[in-house]
Amino acid sequence: MTDTDSLSEALKAITVTTELIDEELKPHLDTVLASLLDKKKDAAVEIVRSGILPTLAQALRSKSVLSCQVALVVAEMAREAAVREPCIEAGLVKVLVPHLNSNNQEMLLNTGRAIGRICFDNSYQQDQLVQSGVIPRLISIIREYPQNDPLVNVCLLALCNLADMDSAREALAALDVADVLTFQLRRAPDGERRHVILEILGSLDTLKLQFAESGVPEALSEMIRTLQGGSDPHDLCSIKIASNLIVSLLLGDESMQKCFGEGSGLVYQDVLSWLQSSNTQLQLSGALAIANFARNDSNCVKMLDLGVVPHILTLLEQHVDEGDVSVQHAGLSALRNLAIPATNKVQMLEDGVTERIKTLLRSDMPPVQFKLLGTLRMMVDGQEEAALVLGRDAVLLARVMEWCEAKDHAGVRGEASRLLAALIRHSRSPEVVHAVAKADGVRHLISMATSEHVIMQNEALVALAIASAIDIESMKDPVLEAELLPMLKKMLEDPVGAVEVKFSALGLICSLANSSVMKVELNSVNMKESISKLTDHSSSKLASQAGSILASLGDSS
Repeated sequence: MTDTDSLSEALKAITVTTELIDEELKPHLDTVLASLLDKKKDAAVEIVRSGILPTLAQALRSKSVLSCQVALVVAEMAREAAVREPCIEAGLVKVLVPHLNSNNQEMLLNTGRAIGRICFDNSYQQDQLVQSGVIPRLISIIREYPQNDPLVNVCLLALCNLADMDSAREALAALDVADVLTFQLRRAPDGERRHVILEILGSLDTLKLQFAESGVPEALSEMIRTLQGGSDPHDLCSIKIASNLIVSLLLGDESMQKCFGEGSGLVYQDVLSWLQSSNTQLQLSGALAIANFARNDSNCVKMLDLGVVPHILTLLEQHVDEGDVSVQHAGLSALRNLAIPATNKVQMLEDGVTERIKTLLRSDMPPVQFKLLGTLRMMVDGQEEAALVLGRDAVLLARVMEWCEAKDHAGVRGEASRLLAALIRHSRSPEVVHAVAKADGVRHLISMATSEHVIMQNEALVALAIASAIDIESMKDPVLEAELLPMLKKMLEDPVGAVEVKFSALGLICSLANSSVMKVELNSVNMKESISKLTDHSSSKLASQAGSILASLGDSS
């Protein structure tokens, strides 16, 4: 008898069975299973067509001694996508789920595989599984049989497939899953197992604190350490996912502090080593992690003391020419955050940080230009000496002028103008004003004064006021050429204009009025009329300022 004939005979025998007598069914089930295991063509479809699925469901429902074999038959059948829907319609999923409570490991394995395959890619069925409480049971099975690799694999795959669903994530969040997952991560025999666990962890990043307290970041860090230096694509992929996951966990304030451990935390120590790695992905994650650690002043001061800055600078210098834009961007983000505390700025300037990051001026990548400008602006914030040094640097100013005209990148344009304003505001130096005017920077500040962003408008107006007070001769021509005075008049008369913008505009008019030439120009646009309207403004500070300036303009006539 051929294999096809024997399968047909077995199916026919099962179909005509009126009572489920185990001894009678077993040889026929053996034949059906053999056909499936031998990968006989269309065997699964033939089984469905024969109409025996209700009999299989009944065998599972009655929990007969053949249940384990029946579950295996269903699992092997469900490899074929075409038979999954008929299996659902025959109620096989419903009768399989209770078997997840079995204490027979083989039964658990067959049941897990059968359910997993039938419900693969079927969101409705998956949701039903979650509602029926399979998530806690899957975790329990992994806890009970942690060394049974095939069974653990099945449970982890099931969790991974379900973890995209909100209901499943909520169910997992209610359980203490971190210890189970980290234990399995540490003993994962291959890349496939690692990826499944990493994916489950990644879907639960709302549990940042629970993970930090259960040692998840340390387990991930340890895994990266063991895989570093190799070239296996699976290992490199694991490193990428794990390092990204650590960066994500550091976004939680409490979990970040726990990993930092006052600078002696294992994760922080490993992150430092990533900055010096030859793996670009680890360099990127390392820089992003440092930027995340640098979210409060005490961490920033501690990291500077521990010598993190030279590592970041060396990393940036490696990537200046033909380097990785993401690494440069992340490195500059880290430096910018580290430069926020005033004490750090002073130290970083003494350590020559601005000189070293100026090598990035030759970058032609807008994201790097944008971050570099923001970092330099942070470095001069409140630092007269730094603003003086950078503001007199002709090479720097020439490059900043180019970026002030970056046609395709508004962000770079804005940051370049803001740096110019910062150099004047924080240095208050005639040399810097003269250098900016000589480099044709005043027109960019005037353009910035009409920005739609109030902060930028204010910065520009204050810088122009300081520059005009210090060196009116350098300012006169650019101010008149750009027709700044009508712009100022419009600002003062704008009924919805911000009070702080009007106040800064008055400050600039006050500086300009110190020049007899500019006083004539102010009167020619009838600025006094616009100012007088502000003397009864609801802001007493603004009204008072308007009155003072009106008096000084009146004295001149």
